[in-house]
Amino acid sequence: MGIHYTFGANRAAKKMEKQAKREKKLADRRAKKSSKKSGLIKQKEETKMHDISKTITLDDLTNPDKK
Repeated sequence: MGIHYTFGANRAAKKMEKQAKREKKLADRRAKKSSKKSGLIKQKEETKMHDISKTITLDDLTNPDKK
């Protein structure tokens, strides 16, 4: 006969593996969510509005290099 392992002998090890896997997945989700939020914040900062007191000219609308 061979060595037979029982469920009880490996229970603690399997439980720890599952918990580590869950925590890793949760950490990945949090990192992904925070990177999305920081990306949205950067996009909002980059977009600038045209000055309301100035009139909008054709050059303002068509020239992408002008800042």
